[in-house]
Amino acid sequence: MPEPKKEKRGACTIALNKKARHDYFIEDRFEAGLALEGWEVKALRAGRVQLRDGYVLLKDGEAWLIGTLITPLPAASTHIQPDPRRSRKLLLQRKELASLIGAVERKGYTVVPTAMYWKQGRAKLEVGLAKGKKAYDKRRALKDREWARAAARLHKVS
Repeated sequence: MPEPKKEKRGACTIALNKKARHDYFIEDRFEAGLALEGWEVKALRAGRVQLRDGYVLLKDGEAWLIGTLITPLPAASTHIQPDPRRSRKLLLQRKELASLIGAVERKGYTVVPTAMYWKQGRAKLEVGLAKGKKAYDKRRALKDREWARAAARLHKVS
């Protein structure tokens, strides 16, 4: 009996937040659904989203995606006024939401969006439980990356 095919995340990725990986140590990841309007889904299919300035706000036992830009298509409906930076509700399991709230309130973590992708026809957002990096941490990560690149180059030559 053949095994079911696993979806490749690279093929269905909508957007990545590379700045989050640069600015934070991401310790845990969660998958959240998004409550979207029709014009937003069409814009996502066209790839018109920026996660760079987005963050997740935990308020009243709910998670909200704030500051993410979804640019409406020019052919958006004429009877609605699309707001590109509106707050969007994240759909999480109750246990996941409780663990996020506990980590943010007690341990000083931040919740940041790291990736947006399609999964079974639905838009999903990967959020990361993160701690901020200091400037020296960023410099060290850059140095390590350069070192690994140079080592790979030397191994390739010889």
